[in-house]
Amino acid sequence: MNIHEYQAKEILSRYGIKIPKGRVAFHLKEAEAAAQAIGPGPYVVKAQVHAGGRGKAGGIRGAMDASEVAGFARQMFGAKLITPQTRAQGKPVSRVLVEERLSIARELYLGVTIDRGQGKIAVIGCAEGGVDIEEIGSRSPEKIHKMISEPGCGFTFFQGRRLAINMGLEGGNIGKGAAIAFGLFRAFMDNDCSLAEINPLVLTTAGDLVALDVKMNIDDNALYRHPEIMALRDIEQEDPRDVEAARLNLNFINLPGNIGCIVNGAGLGMATLDLLRYYKGEPANFLDAGAGATKDVIRNAFGLLCADPKVKGIFVNMFGGITRCDSYAQGIVDALRENPLTIPLVVRMEGTNVELGRKILQESDLNIMTYKSMREAAQKIIELVKKKK
Repeated sequence: MNIHEYQAKEILSRYGIKIPKGRVAFHLKEAEAAAQAIGPGPYVVKAQVHAGGRGKAGGIRGAMDASEVAGFARQMFGAKLITPQTRAQGKPVSRVLVEERLSIARELYLGVTIDRGQGKIAVIGCAEGGVDIEEIGSRSPEKIHKMISEPGCGFTFFQGRRLAINMGLEGGNIGKGAAIAFGLFRAFMDNDCSLAEINPLVLTTAGDLVALDVKMNIDDNALYRHPEIMALRDIEQEDPRDVEAARLNLNFINLPGNIGCIVNGAGLGMATLDLLRYYKGEPANFLDAGAGATKDVIRNAFGLLCADPKVKGIFVNMFGGITRCDSYAQGIVDALRENPLTIPLVVRMEGTNVELGRKILQESDLNIMTYKSMREAAQKIIELVKKKK
């Protein structure tokens, strides 16, 4: 789950990390009042959306006084911000962050994430930060420095000092940088993050290290431990299909293709997507209905996919184990009799009671094509979808 910049900053401030003076505004009057409460300008007005690249898209504006803050806020509220990290429809702006504008001497990068290769937490620092940080890894990889946290001792203050030195900090700022790295690591661990980054971490002309922009992603599987973070969720920033899938308790990931997929099991799901891609098909989603998929679950899965206008055909790939194939087949038939499909449907089944399951589908008088082979089934749904174009 993503949270907004201002929410992430509030969390980091509890770990001793300095953030700019600022206030969030949910409507125009609050924006001007926020500037007045902060004190004399200049200010920065920042659209709060779950996407990076806001500056180049006009989502971050400098203002000299409270009336200029109000003017920029007026332009942002209700707009759709389109950045390199959003889709063409952009993200709606329903809140803005008004902050003091700092005098910056240097911009740095500091982040904590999971190193999948080593299976450990990595703290990453860079002597450069701000926009286009992604390009530094290819342009100047020597500027990227990584410290691995060992499970037995965590991230140590010594590692923090070494990282601060590698980032080019000097004198008293080495200790300050180490403390910020340690605080960011603790925030990452305490809040079950998959990513926590400060970009940029700025050194001001006054000699302070300040988290100018912050991003935090929380592991969805850990949210049951963090009701206070769950309360920060902004569903306006999420894909409506993801929101609906979560409401229906479906394991769903939206993809850009046109073939809807329903499977039971993550491994089978990945194999299904790989097979479709192998034969030049374009999966529209990953949807795991689960081992005990009932008629209601299958009906909800079909409903979710059919509501997506880009889905031109559906591929159901099931393995009967805990739930038998005949139960899956009956669930499909019952669901389609309630809400008939207008797009092609190909079903491949294997496992317990598979012959009975195929018989139920074939004798249903519904437009369902059944196959024994995954390869044949994948090729058929691709063929049918291409014809439908």
